[in-house]
Amino acid sequence: MPHRPLMIGIAGGTGSGKTTVARRVAAALADSSVAFVEMDSYYRNHVGLTMQELHRVNWDHPDAFDMDLFVEHLDAMSRGEPIEKPMYDYTVHARRIETVRIPKVDVVVVDGILLFTDERLRLRLDVKVFVDADADIRLVRRVKRDMASRGRPLEEILEQYVNTVRPMHLQFVEPSKRWADVIVPRGGHNTVAIEMILAKIRQRLASNGAPHIPMVSEERRKHSADAPPHTATREHTA
Repeated sequence: MPHRPLMIGIAGGTGSGKTTVARRVAAALADSSVAFVEMDSYYRNHVGLTMQELHRVNWDHPDAFDMDLFVEHLDAMSRGEPIEKPMYDYTVHARRIETVRIPKVDVVVVDGILLFTDERLRLRLDVKVFVDADADIRLVRRVKRDMASRGRPLEEILEQYVNTVRPMHLQFVEPSKRWADVIVPRGGHNTVAIEMILAKIRQRLASNGAPHIPMVSEERRKHSADAPPHTATREHTA
């Protein structure tokens, strides 16, 4: 009987480094058997709204996402079926016409700020990781990202952070930490933490009867050896 793909969810606040963790986990596993799915791809498509109206949308609330489509695609991937993942254009706040085809894989890595806020999503994830970082560091990273890759002015970024990002983080993101199996402190460059997550993933894959996933490269082990000795994950028990 074909094995069910392993679903790994990685959540955390804006600029926490969750996408870095997700991509490093995906890169450390066999490329041909891993799919990377961003929750941001599933923003609702607000067709017909003016740019001024779009700027008033609360993009940091769970309702900003098409959760039904997201759940539908996760279920399809769980059955070993390919999906057409949406592509979202942040510069115009709309989905692109193009999609990305995700084939059948052994591991699905999903990342998103609000990933653990919806029970349907949580129930579909085999491993849930929350990436933590200080608020000031997260804000600096968000400002740099939005100015560089999304062409947004500083004043607009800070206004959104104060009006929606921070309040929604406190209301939804931070409380969702309690659903995590593992909490990764100090963001996405915690190499030891990522190695521990990979060990957990390999253990789950072995129990699922999936093909053997090779260990990370010698270069990655070298980076791990250079990491500060106090770097570690925290198992979440509360």
